[in-house]
Amino acid sequence: MSENAAVAGGRLIRAPENFLTPEGVRTVFREGKAGRRDFIRRAFAAAAAGAAAPAALSQANPVPSEGGDPNILKLPEHTTGLGKPVVTDGYGRPSRYEANVQRRQSPGLTQTTQASVSFAPLQSLFGIVTPSGLHFERHHQGWWDIDPSKHRLMINGSDEKMVKTPMVFTMDEIMRLPSVSRFHFIECGANTGMEWGNVAVPTCQYSHGMISCSEFTGVPLKVLLDLAGADVKRGRFVLAEGADGSSMTRTIPMEMVENGEVIVAYGQNGEMLRPENGYPLRLVVPGVQGVSWVKYLRRIEVGDQPYAAKDEVMHYVDLMPDGLHRQYSSIQECKSVVTTPSGGQVLLDKGYYQISGLAWSGRGKIRRVDVSVDGGRNWRTARFQGPVLDKCLTRFTLDWVWDGRPALIQSRAIDETGYVQPTYRQLRNVRGTRSIYHNNAIQTWLVQESGEVKNVQLS
Repeated sequence: MSENAAVAGGRLIRAPENFLTPEGVRTVFREGKAGRRDFIRRAFAAAAAGAAAPAALSQANPVPSEGGDPNILKLPEHTTGLGKPVVTDGYGRPSRYEANVQRRQSPGLTQTTQASVSFAPLQSLFGIVTPSGLHFERHHQGWWDIDPSKHRLMINGSDEKMVKTPMVFTMDEIMRLPSVSRFHFIECGANTGMEWGNVAVPTCQYSHGMISCSEFTGVPLKVLLDLAGADVKRGRFVLAEGADGSSMTRTIPMEMVENGEVIVAYGQNGEMLRPENGYPLRLVVPGVQGVSWVKYLRRIEVGDQPYAAKDEVMHYVDLMPDGLHRQYSSIQECKSVVTTPSGGQVLLDKGYYQISGLAWSGRGKIRRVDVSVDGGRNWRTARFQGPVLDKCLTRFTLDWVWDGRPALIQSRAIDETGYVQPTYRQLRNVRGTRSIYHNNAIQTWLVQESGEVKNVQLS
């Protein structure tokens, strides 16, 4: 860090956590149902502009320019009195001053709240682990809080010879087996999907927030298949089926199971899974789009070919420029995003700032992240905060001194296979602009002279 950077004052206003009033949300839903998606973009843009109005530039409790700071000179109540008793809350909660840090829906994205998605507030998080209560959600029929004593997991085959001994496990039986714990990211295949054609949303939460990272605990699926005597030479695929009303089913290639990576998980971040995240049992398929991480897991079937389930031949397919759909493109390619500074935030003065962001790859570890503040003309290598784990979020940072002029901030990730995250031009040359899934293009944030940060795309 330079001497000038060390003494600079760099201050930042957080991005607004919500952009629309309740009535605005209802209006967006009505327009979305009528197919008027441009209205959604305009509503977000107008609300974002209002959030960055001059009134937002004032700090809640600024340091006086003279006369001393009363927050130092006068002892506060928490220094002179007794605090609250131990175990006021049997399950701890965040500070009331962090109440706005929430996962949120994108109005108009879906027509029902049960078959919908919520976005994690990436711009407000630190490190690589997403708190369970802020983990993004994607549901196809709503979420359930299932009685674990009644939940069962069946292992069977597509024919009587595919599995020697079909088995049914209770939760108690699964939790008695040898367990593993691993950190992995889970990303919806549609993350950043609204940005394929043009800028659509204002903040990092809405552009990239369908991703989270947790420590998952459970039993390798391979262990359960071995117990049932699965014929893995002939049965080269498994079908995972969920217990919710959408009957979510996904094909998983057996090679992903054989190396022990795929986990039948019951634990997340040191506790049982949350109901929204699949309690009491879900599949963990590292590096693969989130729809394959089947929640409320109730059945695993071993077969000799892909199952062509509805959510892998009609949905979660990539529309290509020639009009054909690409199927079974499950791997989440190398990707990154700067979370600070990012859309909706405001830099209050010139000086030192720490650029911070996240990088990930479904093919392994992140090897390097480069950061540009001039729209990709020049790049500097960021440092990793650590740890750097396989198929896991990686936190990167870079020192930056803002001189008050406009800046175009980007990050470009490179994974251990040598794959380099593409620009929008590179990605669209192959995929076009009409797709939904697997958008891993480089994100650009424009820092304006006013300090306001906007979501932009470079041609």
